[in-house]
Parts: sequence; C-alpha cells; structure tokens
Amino acid sequence: MGFFTKRHESKQPAPPGAPSAAPQSIEVILCDGDETLEVVGESHYQEALWSIVGGPTTEHVRLDVIAVLLQEPTNAYDANAIAVWVNGLRVGYLSRDNAVLYRPGLLALYQTHGGIPVALNGEIVGGGQRGDGIGYLGVFLRHDPADFGLAAAPTSDGTHVRTGRHEAGASVFELGDLPQDDAGAIKQLRRLLEQEQDPLVRHFAYAELEHRLYHCRDVFGSALDEFDTACQAHDHEMDGFRLALVAQFGGMPLLETYRQMCVRKQKARLWQEVITWAERGVVLYGEDALDPEFVNDLKKRGAHAAEKLNPAPKAPRPVRAVAPGTDPSTEVLECRQCNSDFTRIVSRGRKPTLCPTCRALGETTLPG
Repeated sequence: MGFFTKRHESKQPAPPGAPSAAPQSIEVILCDGDETLEVVGESHYQEALWSIVGGPTTEHVRLDVIAVLLQEPTNAYDANAIAVWVNGLRVGYLSRDNAVLYRPGLLALYQTHGGIPVALNGEIVGGGQRGDGIGYLGVFLRHDPADFGLAAAPTSDGTHVRTGRHEAGASVFELGDLPQDDAGAIKQLRRLLEQEQDPLVRHFAYAELEHRLYHCRDVFGSALDEFDTACQAHDHEMDGFRLALVAQFGGMPLLETYRQMCVRKQKARLWQEVITWAERGVVLYGEDALDPEFVNDLKKRGAHAAEKLNPAPKAPRPVRAVAPGTDPSTEVLECRQCNSDFTRIVSRGRKPTLCPTCRALGETTLPG
C-alpha cells in the first residue's frame, strides 16, 4: 500500500468542524502510489493555481505539491463532494463518480487517525504559450486505491497499473521479465515492439509502455510527448488488436489509452480532442466491453466536453412590456424587495433592481 504513517506539516485549510476556515498549518496523513487520481474543475481555480506556482508565465509549469482531500457535506451541488486543497487554497474537486467511490475510504482513514486529514502527493502542470494565450493549469494526484479500500490490478513489478491485462485474465508475464526501473522497461518494450508481430503482445506492450512513460513524467521532460506519441501509434493498430482481443478473451478489456488521453486533453481544455478520443474508444469497445463501465466513462467524458465546446444558450431574461399609455421611452420594472412596479426612462447599463423608495430607505439606514 502507498500509506505513510509519517505526518506531514502543511499549510492547509482547517479540518472539518474547526471553528475557523482560515488557512493554517496542520498535520496530514500522507498517502502515495503510482495510479493517477483525477481532479476536475481546475478551470474555476486558475487564480489560486497560478498564485501557488508563483504567477503566470509562458514557460511550462510542473510543480510538486501535497494536496489535502476534504469532504464538503454541506456542498450545495453534491453532498458527497471531496475538495482538493493545496497551500490553503481550493484548486478543484474529485469527479462526482470518484467522490462516491473514495468517500467511504477517506472517511475511514480520517476517523482511524483521530481526525487528521488525508493528503496525496501530486503536481500542478500546464501553462506554456498557446495560440490563444497562456495554457491552463491542471492538477494530477498520485495514490494507491488500496489505501481507500478499492481494488487495483497488480503487475509483476509490484506497482498498480490499469493496462487491461487484469480484466482480460491475461498473464502478467506475457511481456517477458521487464526491468524494475522504468527507463530500462521502456527500452525493452520499445525493442519488443520493433520485433514482435503477435497482436495481443503488441497491444499489452503498448499499454505497458504508455504507463511507464506517464509514470516518468517527473523524471524527464519529454516523457509526456513520448506518451502521446505511443498512444497515437497504439490507436493506429487498434482495429487489428480488437479482433485478437475479442477472439482471445471474449470481449474488450480496459482500454486505458483512451481514458487517459481524455483526461490529458480535458486538462488542456482541448474539448474537441477529448470528444475524438472518447468516441474512438467507444467505437472500439462496441458491444464487447468486459465491463460496461469502461464505455460509460468515455461517454460521460465526451458529453462533458461537448457541453464545454457548445454550451447551452442561457434563457433570455424576461422583458416586461411597457404599460399602456406610458411613454415608449420608458419601461416598467419590478422591485426585487417590495415587488411593486416602477417606471424608469430606458437607458444603457444595468437595470435597477430596487424601486426609488426602497433605494432611498436603504441609503437612510447606512451607517454615517
């Protein structure tokens, strides 16, 4: 498990139930692991993220952080909400689906350790100059699902990775005896892909290569670009791989390539690319997914991206008709406070929400 008994001092918001919401230095229980835990909603917290990394810059950003997970039972939109805090600032949330999955384990850890909040290692990434300005920042967290009472698929090197081999019932030794270190494994997997022709071995080799490259994103700067290239090469051969997978296992195992690419493109706010990767994955699963949740996850990501790309138009504000017999250059409005109608001359700018009487009463009650 990735659980650390060491307590870490970190400037974070007060734990639930504390009398003050002001940021303070608190103890946290630090967990770690190799699997990514997705953070959503960072676009609403760009100001906080930029303040953490030192301000906007045209350079690419990658900053290691410790993120505290705090439940928000009073959240007006989701009673299961789990907020992500870094340096005393809220920077996003776990997705709704993950909040439901992780909340019981998070609560158990919180209670087991006497109310000390749980934190994860992670990083803030993004920025850089783009055609439409500076890129957005996103947050990636690392964890071991077992710490939260959730299952993960073990591999031969003892890490937890979702390459689809576990769901397919395939042997973890199909790729040979891979080196424990990522750099050595990456070299061996690339040599394997240059020589191997069997579609099943090639599919799982690509999946393992992608995992290793992504795991090395903190080690060498080109890892994420190489990860993208590997995913594209993998996708180019997937039509042939699909036939072999269905024939061998009676269905399609998890295609982590498409889920992870959706996550990456979502954090970059490249909504059309999210849709493209999600739709491609759904087509490959077809009716043969070994778990329907694989397909549902991609459909949700594609639908979310479509909403961002083409937001539903806001309903127009109702316009009150001009009362009969009044000057056409005036309009009748309703006071938000006393609900009475009042007339004003039409002019540019924001419409008043209070009638003259209520406005006058409000001014007379202001402290002098």
